[in-house]
Amino acid sequence: MTKKFVTSPQIDVTKGLELGIYTLGDHMPNPHTQQLISPQQRLNEIKEMAVLAEQAGLDIFALGESHQEHFISQAHSIILANIAAATHRIKLSSSATMLSTSDPVRVFEDFSTLDLLSGGRIELVAGRASRVGLFDLLGYDLADYDALFEEKFDLLLKINQEETINWHGQFRKPLSEAHILPRPQKEHLPIWRAVGGTSTSAINAGRAGVPLYLAHLGGPASSFKPTLDYYRQAGEQVGFKQEELLVATGGFFYASENSQDAFKEYYPHVNQGLTLANGQGFPKPAFAHGKEKESIINVGSPQQIIEKILYQHEVFNNQRYIAQLDFGGVPFDKIMKNIEILGEKIVPAIKKYTKKEVTP
Repeated sequence: MTKKFVTSPQIDVTKGLELGIYTLGDHMPNPHTQQLISPQQRLNEIKEMAVLAEQAGLDIFALGESHQEHFISQAHSIILANIAAATHRIKLSSSATMLSTSDPVRVFEDFSTLDLLSGGRIELVAGRASRVGLFDLLGYDLADYDALFEEKFDLLLKINQEETINWHGQFRKPLSEAHILPRPQKEHLPIWRAVGGTSTSAINAGRAGVPLYLAHLGGPASSFKPTLDYYRQAGEQVGFKQEELLVATGGFFYASENSQDAFKEYYPHVNQGLTLANGQGFPKPAFAHGKEKESIINVGSPQQIIEKILYQHEVFNNQRYIAQLDFGGVPFDKIMKNIEILGEKIVPAIKKYTKKEVTP
């Protein structure tokens, strides 16, 4: 018997691979000029990115949550509400919401409200946090890193399934006949699980039948395929169909008219961004590997990026790809140019070659 899957987003494969952009909400100086824009300007530019993405015909815009120096997206749901008011069609999502250090009840309330305000366009990506400073900041023990996420993710899925719930766990007071409101426009929120590459997390996503969100920094695309194999095998073993086990991938993206300019312009942003965010930069030789077609780094000319995304789609059989093009203080004129290239050259080509016929 096939399990019923209710938390997946609506993705029309007859229109091809879904494409979008995401930002972590970093607030860093431009490494070429050392100019740092104001926090208010950065927030306004994030909103404008979403508006431009919608105008360019992209499918989704996503915003991450971070709680440390050099970031501006601590209140990511509030920023998404502002974006929802400025857009009309594009799907909006977190990427990701740090569920380990949040109350699942409050997260569901916030995102259901966002869903109603946006006309049913909200999705939620739940993650554990790759930058763990927020555990101290918000009063959680890093030793509970995995256990916190698993318990809270299970509760979040339960709330998404049932309007009134009874629940008890280790890290939160029990819920007894708790009526969780408001409910989203389409009854259930699309909820993804962010997976950092560990097999255990991918297997847990497959067993729960939730869509998987895989972000990556660099390396050959083939090195990430085992994670997706674990996910799909685990899902199939408990009764989910292959087509119900959705996958989104995301990573560095930067387009210019030629490959040499793209790498020359973007590498300082990535190297500085990772240094400020994680304390360690991106080795230049490893970034240069991104010139290879097999690399997961989508930097280069529009045609090179088209070929890379199509290659990755062949390896991953993913349903969505989202690009991170503003990391590390990329100036807004370059962000606008990249969105323009996406809309005019890359999205039409990718859609053309990835749309599928569905047998009734």
